[in-house]
Amino acid sequence: MMKNHFPLPTYGQRRTVVENVTPEIDGGRYAIKAIIDETITVEADIIADGHDILAARLLFKHESDKNWSEFVMKELGNDRWMGHFKVEKQGQYYYTVESWVDHIASWQHEVDLKVRDGQHLKVEVMQGAIFLKEMAKKAKGEDKKLLQEAGKTFDLALENEEKYNEAIQLAMSETMAQWLTKYPERQDAFRYQELKVWVDRKKAGFSAWYSMFPRSAAREIGKHGTFKDVEKLLPRFHEMGFDVLYIPPIHPIGMTNRKGKNNAVNAQKDEVGVPYGIGSELGGHTAIHPELGTLEDFKHLAKECLKHNIEIALDLAIQCSPDHPWVKSHPEWFKILPDGTIKYAENPPKKYQDIYPVNFETENWQSLWQELKEVIFTWAEWGVKIIRVDNPHTKSFTFWEWVIAETKAVYPDMIFLSEAFTKPKVMQQLAKLGFTQSYTYYVWRTHKKEIIEYMSELTKTEMRHYFRPNFWTNTHDINPYMLQGGHEPLFLIRYFMAATLTGNYGVFGPSYEYLYHVGNPPKEEYKDSEKYEIKYWNWEHKNKLTYIMTQVNKIRRENSAFHDTNNIEFCSIENDNILAYLKTSTDGNKILSVVNLDGYNRQGGFVKLPLWKIGKNEWEAYHVHDLITGAKYTWKGDTGFIELDPNILPFHLFRIEEI
Repeated sequence: MMKNHFPLPTYGQRRTVVENVTPEIDGGRYAIKAIIDETITVEADIIADGHDILAARLLFKHESDKNWSEFVMKELGNDRWMGHFKVEKQGQYYYTVESWVDHIASWQHEVDLKVRDGQHLKVEVMQGAIFLKEMAKKAKGEDKKLLQEAGKTFDLALENEEKYNEAIQLAMSETMAQWLTKYPERQDAFRYQELKVWVDRKKAGFSAWYSMFPRSAAREIGKHGTFKDVEKLLPRFHEMGFDVLYIPPIHPIGMTNRKGKNNAVNAQKDEVGVPYGIGSELGGHTAIHPELGTLEDFKHLAKECLKHNIEIALDLAIQCSPDHPWVKSHPEWFKILPDGTIKYAENPPKKYQDIYPVNFETENWQSLWQELKEVIFTWAEWGVKIIRVDNPHTKSFTFWEWVIAETKAVYPDMIFLSEAFTKPKVMQQLAKLGFTQSYTYYVWRTHKKEIIEYMSELTKTEMRHYFRPNFWTNTHDINPYMLQGGHEPLFLIRYFMAATLTGNYGVFGPSYEYLYHVGNPPKEEYKDSEKYEIKYWNWEHKNKLTYIMTQVNKIRRENSAFHDTNNIEFCSIENDNILAYLKTSTDGNKILSVVNLDGYNRQGGFVKLPLWKIGKNEWEAYHVHDLITGAKYTWKGDTGFIELDPNILPFHLFRIEEI
């Protein structure tokens, strides 16, 4: 016998091939993301040699399930197949595609063709009897009885003309098609690799964040705010419709190299420092800044938040003041320079002398990882279910993948927001590694073309399966150039789009709400930034933006079309200053948002709607109901006229309704 150069495969009788499965992230290396009750649509190319008919099943199960559930996949054309399943529980799901040559379906198809050709079938009837007996072995109850009777009919068909005709009719019947689908043969089936879905709770996909510094919550000028002062503000945040309260680090602030106002290198004696200079003799990442209150005060705040349908998001900044206890107990966790000093943080030309970055290349990385995990788990025990991670892109990718998986194994409700304004592929990698939500480039997408292009990238490409955007109008670090003039319509425009383009959005609250805008030229920063000093805000004050935030958040909650990000369709309008986009949901909710991007001039044009998305024909009329102003207009067909004066209101928020 001739010697083989390669071993014979173990699957030599397998004839089908499954490839180009979607969604699949990096060859199955990473899980896709979903929200409870979301439907996952899976597609695959499935082929085989010859002309036999194929069968395919989408298999899926939750990590707690012993057995796979199945969905019969349908061919879309050109060898592309589709199936779907609904994720009904939090945690990990698995899915895969299985296919095989369907000999029974192929037999049925051949019978149909030969009967139409007038042929008398003998072997085919004998084959049918075998198929029916095999299906009967798998069936139960009434199906088993019917299959056994059908098998007897086929056995008698070769000797009895009446039974022959009955068998042939049964072979070509819909009943036979249903049986072969229900009790498939699965001979030499090909099963694709198992892929993963991580399913989060609802808030992961739909949330409204309000950010503020607790030390600026006091009602008295110059007084350091406390957790109890924040509690007094909760009814206000709840009334405005925000359901996440994000607060910067709440830990003791170091004294060594403490920064002063406007990032002055040397702080004055009474200056409070930057909350990101974490750690002092009072403790580090699991200690509470005493001027904010006690740990019990924080836990009480977290509980009070829940009474107002709000959750606290804590800020995880993996960095230390020179006074942090870790600097003494674990100096090996930091980068030691040749002169024996510890390297402070830099982002040239910026210098952060009050901060030591953690060195993830330390030889003692295992203990560092465990300590950081302990911080997260401690916060979880405090009642924290949302963590905003500061600059995760400057820390180890491998660490994030491990610690997020470790956390979700014990605390599946935990949401991680990645605060990474960096290169696209780095931001995408963090999302793949497990971050629940991600900061985005929204602040810097201001023109119609670039907004559409960016939203299309987020919602129409592979990114939609793993990158869950959270649009922020501003942050305590970013004062967008376009807002530094303090022009109210621009604040309204940027807020409205953040809240209506995506399911998750946030504002750095009082600064944005009260139109605080003074820049620190040439930087995209706030002058007299709240990072470096206590601010006094008149929390009783309300303005036009306060009203709009309250109304939009209420409308978002009440209209399911807003609860998704990937359901957006941009509508044609021949005016580069007007952006129009449609969101629809499976329950029939249809929302049309139209924005005048020009904050200074009246703009108008004809919006063209995709009628198939709203279930209308050219001759049908319908209402577009502005949910902010209450005005109703009647449109007919696919086109409606829009005109927006930014000094009155620079947008429409229409719900499409029946007349």
